[in-house]
Amino acid sequence: MSKSNIETDAGLNVRMVFTGLMLLVLYMIIVGVLLALKLSFSVVIVIAGVMLFSQYFFSDKIAMFSMSAHEVSPAEEPQLHAMVDRLCLMANMPKPRVGVAEIDMPNAFATGRSPKAAVVCATRGIMNRLSDEELEAVLAHELSHVAHRDVAVMTIASGVGMLAGLVGRMAMWGAMLGGGGDNRNNNDNNGAIELVVWLVSIVISIVAYLLTMALSRYRELAADRSGAILIGKPSVLASALVRITGDIGRIPRTDLRKAEGMNAFFFAPALAGGTAASLFSTHPSLEKRLDALSKLERELNGHA
Repeated sequence: MSKSNIETDAGLNVRMVFTGLMLLVLYMIIVGVLLALKLSFSVVIVIAGVMLFSQYFFSDKIAMFSMSAHEVSPAEEPQLHAMVDRLCLMANMPKPRVGVAEIDMPNAFATGRSPKAAVVCATRGIMNRLSDEELEAVLAHELSHVAHRDVAVMTIASGVGMLAGLVGRMAMWGAMLGGGGDNRNNNDNNGAIELVVWLVSIVISIVAYLLTMALSRYRELAADRSGAILIGKPSVLASALVRITGDIGRIPRTDLRKAEGMNAFFFAPALAGGTAASLFSTHPSLEKRLDALSKLERELNGHA
């Protein structure tokens, strides 16, 4: 298939390359930390390899399972499939699998390691609340994520944090259970090593999280822009964004917390922090997204 018609974003590509390089460095540090725990090199490679392989190749299944979503056929959801078909034809890109999450929270997400192995999922809540035009705008946003391939980078980034957390727990349990033996100095040395390993794993988790959040915020703006350009109606995407954000605010927080782990992949965050929490936010503020869409609307209409 020829090149996709979805607009590329040079800034996003640079950020994805930088994030990928930093994640590679973090993986190498994790391997070194595992070796410091006196695991054999082969065991270390197996642990790191299995974690990375599972996250990369089964990310779509993991995401669908966590959201109680299921794949739907054109016969089951003809209108949803028709929208995706039309958008993929406009974008000149492979059609991803289509899913529906049977939850009331209005949202959508895309996941998968590549455009040919992707899934675009809408919740029942968003399908019931938005007009056809608004839902199509949201789907264009999600298809932009697939075309940009930023979903794969986000998946790998989340895997680094999981692996660092596993290493930290291994070090913690080693310190708790390794106090026996006659050689006190040796035990003290091992305890010190495990404490350092535990601290390093925490730092790695924080760095991986910050990298993920920074990339996530930029990729949302990039998908907003390219999705709006694809349909030619930034104002419709802005309308959908306002409606979804308002409706999410009326969902019980206990229900939102159950979905909070998927925030980085959602069209709109299930729980959004205030100004003080912006550093740790998965999405730009609503105001920033609306301002960008308003500026794009003016550009497309030939106004400065």
